[in-house]
Amino acid sequence: MLQAIKPTFSDPQLLAEIKTHTKLKRIEKDETLIRSGDKIVFVPLVQKGVLRIVREDADGREIFLYHLYAGQSCAMSLNCCQAGKESMVKAVAEDTTEVLLIPVGMVSEWFRYTEWKSFINGTYSNRFVELLNVIDLIAFSNMDKQLLRYLQARAQANNTHRLDITHQQIADELHTHREAISRLLRTMEQKNLVRLGRNSIELLHGL
Repeated sequence: MLQAIKPTFSDPQLLAEIKTHTKLKRIEKDETLIRSGDKIVFVPLVQKGVLRIVREDADGREIFLYHLYAGQSCAMSLNCCQAGKESMVKAVAEDTTEVLLIPVGMVSEWFRYTEWKSFINGTYSNRFVELLNVIDLIAFSNMDKQLLRYLQARAQANNTHRLDITHQQIADELHTHREAISRLLRTMEQKNLVRLGRNSIELLHGL
């Protein structure tokens, strides 16, 4: 039986429904929970850990969108399930993560509960702002700012200043070439923003 549900709902009927209809799933670091093109049969509600949400095109090219922390759900999955579409994003665990799997049919069913309706509307609002920030970075910022934002977001999600990650992995998620990422990282190292190691990057300033 679930001991606690994040976010904390107070309506006992809603809590009873959540405990009855959801399943708790544990996924390990770097394990994929949802893939692009998957039929959406559940919506994830993070209880512990962090999910990284990535947009993936038909050729497998990726771009990092945002993170989901405990108490948060994925607006993209919500949108796809309500529209009857396949997943347009990939969800990957940053670390050992636990999520509640909410059947798609219950998402609209629970709209009769004020708390649930407010949670879903808040999820859309918060993710919309984050997506606008991503668009601004892509459209109006240089790649160095995109790279720094990406590294800071990954470091914050993992609660560490040191990331075990390759230049190629970063390039894949920022939809660019490895050589460009390597050049930018060397420049950032010269500016004392990062320290580069073998398949690792350490941020030298606060997250």
